[in-house]
Amino acid sequence: AMDIWRKMVRAQGGDPDAPLPKAREVHHVLSKESGTISSMHALKVGVAAWRLGAGRSRQGEKVQSGAGVEIHKKPGEKIQAGEPLFTLHTDEPERFERALDSISDAVAISKDGSIATHLPLVVDRIS
Repeated sequence: AMDIWRKMVRAQGGDPDAPLPKAREVHHVLSKESGTISSMHALKVGVAAWRLGAGRSRQGEKVQSGAGVEIHKKPGEKIQAGEPLFTLHTDEPERFERALDSISDAVAISKDGSIATHLPLVVDRIS
């Protein structure tokens, strides 16, 4: 997969070895409790990334190349209180508050190790 990605970048005139941009500001979101990650709400994480500057709400808006959400744990993994769940990246620290509004309840932690039941990966086929 990496070889194909490198070919695509070169075909578009890019340098696959160029360093990726980094955001100037980071904020760590720590777990408030210990347990097992039972579920993660992808839309809430995506909205947080958008609010950090990783996406546009209308045509012509600038996207921050280094903005986004780094996810440190996934469903099924154990976590301790105080461990990082997410790291938020942006060039504009005033964006953190709205991103935190979205991501603050994006993860459910169970004490008994249970994992939430999810919908199947493919719900239906359209032909």
